[in-house]
Amino acid sequence: MDPRVANTSVDGRHGPIPVRVYTPSAAAAQRRAPFVWIHGGGFVSGGLDQPESHAVANAIAATGRTVVTVDYRLVPPFNHFRRPKPGPLPGVHFPVPLDDVTDAFNSVRAQSPTGAATLGGASAGACLSAATALRLRDQRASGPFRLVLAYGTFHAALPAPSPQLAARLRGRHGILRLRPGTVERMNRNYAGTPEAMTNPHAFPGGSDVEGLPPTLVLDADRDSLRASGEAFAAELAAAHIPVEHHVIPGTIHGFLNRPNRPHFRTAIDIIVKYLTDNAAG
Repeated sequence: MDPRVANTSVDGRHGPIPVRVYTPSAAAAQRRAPFVWIHGGGFVSGGLDQPESHAVANAIAATGRTVVTVDYRLVPPFNHFRRPKPGPLPGVHFPVPLDDVTDAFNSVRAQSPTGAATLGGASAGACLSAATALRLRDQRASGPFRLVLAYGTFHAALPAPSPQLAARLRGRHGILRLRPGTVERMNRNYAGTPEAMTNPHAFPGGSDVEGLPPTLVLDADRDSLRASGEAFAAELAAAHIPVEHHVIPGTIHGFLNRPNRPHFRTAIDIIVKYLTDNAAG
């Protein structure tokens, strides 16, 4: 049977935060830590209905784990080809989306029957998930038991690709890839100020990651953001954080937003196995 799906909200410091709760059927339900899952969209788009949120949550909940997705506040759109104006940008920016994810995670963890919760996300959602874990570590608060990070952007400036990745981005495969300048403009738009670009709670890549939980990192094969995912996985490993890193062959960025493709099922199976093998409670 399909999981039960309910829209509700949790209290946040900026007001109510819409969330969607996926509860396994009685036949599938097991006493496991809930999984909070955060969608991507360049910090400017996405929501609870996009496949990267809904299809992922539904598929994981069907295996017997409660999943909660979060409709965090988005930042305004940005110009992909023009540098933003210097100084603070108007509207919602960092740390508001991070606040929403942190507050939603804390609410889920506080109500967890096991006293623990796992956290994960895709693309911008992966950045927000890792940053939430880092922020809670710095606050000496209870953080996620495990992290699951899919094709994330973790660094304010995109690291240089490895020779192996550069080869995967040549020719027709490089036409739609995110260029370093576009990634930097996207990140600057999220940060809102030049100062926030160096804040590890905005972009945890390149910072002190000691004390973060064990982490699963999934990257797309032909994705320029894989450079950030690979670098962040290496940083976790260097800090002696248990990290499991997979590159899904033949994929491009956003493969979890395409539930009808076989790569989606491959990634879901990896995530479910990771959560099951590393269960809390």
